[in-house]
Amino acid sequence: MNDKKVLIVYLSRTKNTKALAELIHQKVGGDLVALELVKPYPEHYKTTVDQVANENITAFLPPLKTKIDNVDKYDIVFLGFPTWGMQLPPPMKSFLNQYNLSGKTVIPFNTNAGYGIGSSFETIQQLCPKSKLLAGFSTTGGKERDGFLFVMKGEKEKQVQIELQNWLNKIGLFN
Repeated sequence: MNDKKVLIVYLSRTKNTKALAELIHQKVGGDLVALELVKPYPEHYKTTVDQVANENITAFLPPLKTKIDNVDKYDIVFLGFPTWGMQLPPPMKSFLNQYNLSGKTVIPFNTNAGYGIGSSFETIQQLCPKSKLLAGFSTTGGKERDGFLFVMKGEKEKQVQIELQNWLNKIGLFN
């Protein structure tokens, strides 16, 4: 890992994916970048759900405010996101359409409300056909629909740290 340049890109609405990205950053180092949109999603949960559903139906890719200079310099790219509508969120699709990750090792990580990753890891594989895709990590975050937002603290954070270390070992980043 010492000679590899690492980029950790994440999308986070309720800060659970951000917390997971920060935990990964503590373990592997590199550059940590939050995906931000030119026009942020509404604060209201149901309005955002409806907007994202429409974006998925129409294949709309929201413009990103985040810019990454010289993505070519990175060897490993971690992609972090919540599951939205059982799919990869449109902003992450925007990122993968905007930046060429060919020849890079791509490693997805995910937070979700207990429903899992849906088709998100498959979509990354489709959008990064010339990348080496390693097994992803997923954990339950908050359940915004039910009013449970940030949960990556206390015992949950400790549990996730252990699971995260086991995953990093399993995919060969640490032995």
